[in-house]
Amino acid sequence: MQTASLLGIDIGSSSIKVSLLNAETGRPVASAVFPETEMAIIARKAGWAEQNPETWWAHMKHAVRYIGSKAPELLANLKGIGISYQMHGLVTLDREGNLVRDAIIWCDSRAVPYGEEAFRKLGSETCLSRVLNSPGNFTAAKLAWVKDKEPESYKKIAKIMLPGDYIAYRLTGEINTTPSGLSEGILYDAGEDKPAGFILDHFGFPASMLPRLVPSFSIQGRVHRKAAEDLGVPEGVPVAYRAGDQPNNAFSLNVLNPGEAAATAGTSGVVYGITDKPLYDDASRVNTFVHVNHEPERKRFGVLLCLNGTGILNRWLKEMLGNDGKPYDYPYMNRLAETVPAGAEGLMVFPYGNGAERTLSNADPGAGILRLNFNIHGQAHLFRAGQEGIVFALAYGLEIMEKMGMGIKRVKAGYANMFLSPLFRRVFAAVTGASIELYNTDGAQGAARGAGIGIGFYKDTAQAFEGLERKEAVEPDRELAEEYKKPYADWKKELSRLVPA
Repeated sequence: MQTASLLGIDIGSSSIKVSLLNAETGRPVASAVFPETEMAIIARKAGWAEQNPETWWAHMKHAVRYIGSKAPELLANLKGIGISYQMHGLVTLDREGNLVRDAIIWCDSRAVPYGEEAFRKLGSETCLSRVLNSPGNFTAAKLAWVKDKEPESYKKIAKIMLPGDYIAYRLTGEINTTPSGLSEGILYDAGEDKPAGFILDHFGFPASMLPRLVPSFSIQGRVHRKAAEDLGVPEGVPVAYRAGDQPNNAFSLNVLNPGEAAATAGTSGVVYGITDKPLYDDASRVNTFVHVNHEPERKRFGVLLCLNGTGILNRWLKEMLGNDGKPYDYPYMNRLAETVPAGAEGLMVFPYGNGAERTLSNADPGAGILRLNFNIHGQAHLFRAGQEGIVFALAYGLEIMEKMGMGIKRVKAGYANMFLSPLFRRVFAAVTGASIELYNTDGAQGAARGAGIGIGFYKDTAQAFEGLERKEAVEPDRELAEEYKKPYADWKKELSRLVPA
């Protein structure tokens, strides 16, 4: 008898990752990342960020085809597909199902004024109690920008989608979304567990623009013939799970219940904690969304702290401070950073160079390097101060979550990106006081497990995560925590000058 498999697709803004799991063991068999270099982000003006959804589809085809070359028999017995995707994007389709314009993606900040105006007019109590956030810079506000600034394009729009909805549409021909997806777009009324009609009414959007709602774990459509031929997968395979990248990252780490938290430190940095109460920050500096396992009778919400400038800062330092014009590699940068004492001898880095920052109330101060001394500081100091600045910015956001009643003492993370740095792990644990558990998983693997639940291959989450492997645990170092008290306090003091309250 052939071994069953599950396919997970992770649509990122930097690359498309695909993983194939042996469904019976829960172990990954093959994976692929395309393109080899990071996908371009179209920025026609400062603060703008767009991508062509056709690019996602093209790279996804390459990745799935590559997996087919490595594990053809297993892919031929594919039982389900799960999708993870970059959150908060806006994809627009006309009545024929064609793209109206490029997608406005998560780190685009042009819609901030539209969201802030809606927050003022609708009232903070209404917004925070029902959609759990200010409309801010999320999908609904992005559509409001299109309506105002590109009226001819807006007239053509029949359906709006999130990036994952578009990939599911290309696979199945079905136009649908999930409660978690609508929630991340600020288009879901968590108080009444239905689409947020009052948001649609405020912006003047017809309800017909929204896709049909389906559960996160369910058969949401089946792969049609053309997509099956393009990808080299069996026709009729169900797409059975879908979630934004941060809810999915939490799911990938089996973070589903109150008191649990997940973290990522890729291009952006995120801590995502679970609660059964609709908690929110009055200033919407951290954001609350319906989690993937939310049900009206068993509520689950994810409180999301996002820092836009994380791995992107580390990459910038790598490329700018290379050796004879050639970038260093990350392990070398980490080793060099270890040669500098905690606090980088007074050098400070503020990682705010990737668009409007939610923890700063959507301010966009740009990145900063402060207290640079030409006679003291070198490359090693910049590498260390960069990692410290990322940790400090995340710790600053965790303080906001703590005031909401979300004390985070244990964090699960994938063994990837910034968490590959031993220094970053130790500083994160010391400054935040949270222990860290690192697992050998990623968003694509999590999406594959989600598909296994969606088709009923796994009876519950416990069975779905039997193959999850813990790689390492890091406890807070008390001595290091003491060393960081003053550097972190000084950093926050300077931040208050850069971004006055």
